Amino acid sequence: MKKIFKRTAIAIAILLVFMFFNNSSLLVSPTSSEPLLLAHRGLGQTFPLEGVENDTCTAERIYEPEHPYLENTIPSMEAAFELGADIVELDIQPTLDEEFAVFHDWTVDCRTDGSGVTREMTMAELEQLDIGYGYTVDGGETFPFRGQEPGQIPTLEEVMDTFPEQELLIHIKSNDPAEGEMLADYLLENGRDLDTVTVYGGDEPVARLKELLPDVRVMSKETMKDCLIPYLATGWTGYMPAACENTQLHLPETIAKWLWGWPTKFVNRMEAAGTRVILVAGDGGFSEGFDSKEDAERIPADYHGGIWTNRIDKLVAE
Repeated sequence: MKKIFKRTAIAIAILLVFMFFNNSSLLVSPTSSEPLLLAHRGLGQTFPLEGVENDTCTAERIYEPEHPYLENTIPSMEAAFELGADIVELDIQPTLDEEFAVFHDWTVDCRTDGSGVTREMTMAELEQLDIGYGYTVDGGETFPFRGQEPGQIPTLEEVMDTFPEQELLIHIKSNDPAEGEMLADYLLENGRDLDTVTVYGGDEPVARLKELLPDVRVMSKETMKDCLIPYLATGWTGYMPAACENTQLHLPETIAKWLWGWPTKFVNRMEAAGTRVILVAGDGGFSEGFDSKEDAERIPADYHGGIWTNRIDKLVAE
């Protein structure tokens, strides 16, 4: 009995040593040197997250503006790339005339001087809106962005033509598979280098787009679960589930630290499988980003994946 106990204890000890060294980042060098910077909606106005719900009009609660840019516009994307963004994220909504408008909200009521469901309007109607109309710092006493020139809601084609070589992360805002098919056709017609595009959003449109464009990197809740659940079970061995290949992972910092090999070995493994890792601040709720130098201090020194930020201007400030 003592021999069995001793052998079992030795086997467990050997296994624990193997698990530690097979997943430790202490003696491993990152495959790339600097983290990628992902600018969420370009460079836009930010707001306190306390009490925010899915239907909250965030334009009505912005911080005092520190720059002139509004999210999802070409000037905001230009500013983000000029500040050092490696990737810019943008939101798309289909229009009645079969365009894709680059706009976040399901309706135009919150941010603009119009009203109605975004996807029930034509691109020409959307281009007539004042996109800064609804932004206020003081509960409606003043509106610092009113009077914007019409035409600042761009089409996806305009964005791709303006940034032909830069990397874009395109967010499908619905769970309609037809929207994934429409976007796949749109990307092919544009002649875009698909290596410069990543698509994320609802499970069904992302799955449909992946069927049509299997080489495009994608992400949805389903693709995340398909990758991470088996990885949590077997990743300690170094095994990489097939579902982790050629995808993207948005990992809240509160969860990421529990993954096998975090940070360096984990990111190296994913990069070897063609998958990009993006670190999101907090628990990942409501697009929390690393939006200041102080936020960046929480990122492990040897982390070399991507970093999600809403304020790239502050993150890179001297």
